[in-house]
Amino acid sequence: MRRIDLTKAQAARSSTIRDINRQFVLNYIRDREPISRAEIARVTALQRSTVSTIVEELKTEGLIEEIGAGASTGGRRPTLIRLRAAGAMAVGVDITPSRTTIATSDLVGRVIEREEFENGSRPEEMAAQVVARVREIVSRDSSHAVAGVGVSLPGLVDTATGRAIYIPFFRWRDWGVAEEIERATGLRASVDNDANAAALAELWFGRPEVSDSRDFIIVLVAEGIGTGIVFDG
Repeated sequence: MRRIDLTKAQAARSSTIRDINRQFVLNYIRDREPISRAEIARVTALQRSTVSTIVEELKTEGLIEEIGAGASTGGRRPTLIRLRAAGAMAVGVDITPSRTTIATSDLVGRVIEREEFENGSRPEEMAAQVVARVREIVSRDSSHAVAGVGVSLPGLVDTATGRAIYIPFFRWRDWGVAEEIERATGLRASVDNDANAAALAELWFGRPEVSDSRDFIIVLVAEGIGTGIVFDG
């Protein structure tokens, strides 16, 4: 019987927890900036030492920056932090039945570059188009580190594996889109349904009357109909 290496299992679990905490802190900075380390620890229930470690890592990587001191509540004035817009670049790919849009943006959602092209007639041709255009747009800008690639698709998606399970309009099944992009570019890629991606965009970068409500539904109406739901942020 094969023995389980508990040391490796524990290390993997610890690494996963660190990644989750890191994403949690980064998301909270984006949603509530400018904010102090103490405030992050208070509202997330993470230990202050954990928050401080994560914040220092994010600063070292150039993803966040300190912008001065906040108001004092009786003790030392807290140092406020926020996302560093130029710290990295993200690539977004929106695939629709007729056209694909590829754009790059900074960390606060400002579009740096954008291009559109008509989709190929065959699945293999279209997949190759998407991968080649992503690689091209990334190679044109050497001034920004690239955080990753996000892909939205009009169909059923497995976000854990980055695979398109089924895209009704194209009749595609089991397309490993994230794997293909990662192999071609060396960048981390994630995939989601287009309505879910639109809901996240509204939550993170949308109009205050929508994003501040923390509870809303977005409906996409095009060749098909999709719904993204945000509940309690």
